[in-house]
Amino acid sequence: MARGPDNAPRWALLAVLAAVGTAMTAAINPGAVARISQKGLDYACQEGTAVLQKDLEKIKIPNYSRKFKIKVLGKGNYSFYSMNVRGFQLPSRQVILVPDVGLKLFIGNASVKISGKWKAQKSFIKTSGNFDLTVEGVSISAGVRVGSDPASGKATVTCSGCSSHISSVGVHIAGSRLGWLIRLFRKQIESSIRNNIQDKICKVVANSVSSKLQPFFQNLPVMAKIDAVAGIDYRLVAPPTATSEYLDGHLKGEFFSWADPMPPPFAPPALEFPAIHDRMVYLGLSEYFFNTAGLVYYEAGALQLTLTDDMIPEKSSFRLTTRFFGTFLPQVAQMFPDMNMQLDVSVSTPPHLSMQSSGLVLTPYLEAETFAILPNSSLASLFLLGLSTNASVRVGAMASRLVGELELDRLLLELKHSNIGPFPVALLQAIMDYAVPTLVLPRVNRKELWGNDWFLVVGDEAGVDHLEVAETPPQWRELEVVTS
Repeated sequence: MARGPDNAPRWALLAVLAAVGTAMTAAINPGAVARISQKGLDYACQEGTAVLQKDLEKIKIPNYSRKFKIKVLGKGNYSFYSMNVRGFQLPSRQVILVPDVGLKLFIGNASVKISGKWKAQKSFIKTSGNFDLTVEGVSISAGVRVGSDPASGKATVTCSGCSSHISSVGVHIAGSRLGWLIRLFRKQIESSIRNNIQDKICKVVANSVSSKLQPFFQNLPVMAKIDAVAGIDYRLVAPPTATSEYLDGHLKGEFFSWADPMPPPFAPPALEFPAIHDRMVYLGLSEYFFNTAGLVYYEAGALQLTLTDDMIPEKSSFRLTTRFFGTFLPQVAQMFPDMNMQLDVSVSTPPHLSMQSSGLVLTPYLEAETFAILPNSSLASLFLLGLSTNASVRVGAMASRLVGELELDRLLLELKHSNIGPFPVALLQAIMDYAVPTLVLPRVNRKELWGNDWFLVVGDEAGVDHLEVAETPPQWRELEVVTS
């Protein structure tokens, strides 16, 4: 599923999808696949190197002191000190995918501006001044290895190698008539500073990976609480698959019960992700992801809805009363005259969703039990209906949210039990045809299915999205459902 551009994400969230690795020793199929393309890595590179640039600007250059001996002038010494990096420009940066290996960062044509002070002494003669130093043609090449901690399923990142090169260093001396004296030793000065900076660059790169990126990934949760009933497990379950165009991360993608976190009685099927890579980030969700959600909520008794007469608009001709139902079923009004009724709709089996080229399809089996509300507020069961239908779920993007809408075909009714005597269910078809699309579906489509802590990303610009269901999605873009 993919989405058009939206709000720009933080680089770290893109990196979450890039830095995926092995979570378990035994290979299992993922319930979800997160893909970041070269386009997405380019964006992550821009944001990530901005952080690296600030670290490079903190490079400390040690003082440089030397003694000299010139025939005409004799012996003396000079020093360069208080050297500060005033700017480290990284105009050309690129991260590329290395098939079956990982990532490599290239930075070219970088430059450094350094300022400081100098002093020189010969016998009782002292002189000093300021200097500016320009470093040009700086190039950096670093490998980033991605993996995971098998125990926690969290991503790990390490710097697998680094090299740097500086094309030229130029010193401009100012502040004294004797500046020419220092210029005599310019080559030695430039060579020393060049070597020092080249050595420190790779140390900064490696330190940035180990002290910033790695702790960031280690602090990321691998489970998200959705509500009081369920959570999502998105640990890594397999090594990343790197090609020259994209990197796939294999996530567990499984709903679980907080009260009883037992594995589902079915395994995720093989998930083949189409070879698409023109957008920044993709998220592939298998049937397993949705069906574990259905199982968890079903077993928790959360897939049920209670309707009473006070939930129906006052202007509606349909009422949940024994008087209204008595027009179809006279025995209801005779046995329970002038009483309100209650309608309980629930799922009789865990809902099973399948993905087809036309979208998401499921065949829910429902039960609808009606009650008369007695004067003492207790319930008297009237009859139990079985309902079957074909349903579809449209998924789309609205602003920064992933939204869905449930649609049902006409219900097929079956009388499963009756306490008011047998009757033809065709008498209730019109009632159910009205009640389900008018009363049940709006409440289902209003219900927030996933909370604000879910972190997975969908879309071209990879903003953090929450999953919820909207009653009437305004101006939404329907997402593409791709089946292999």
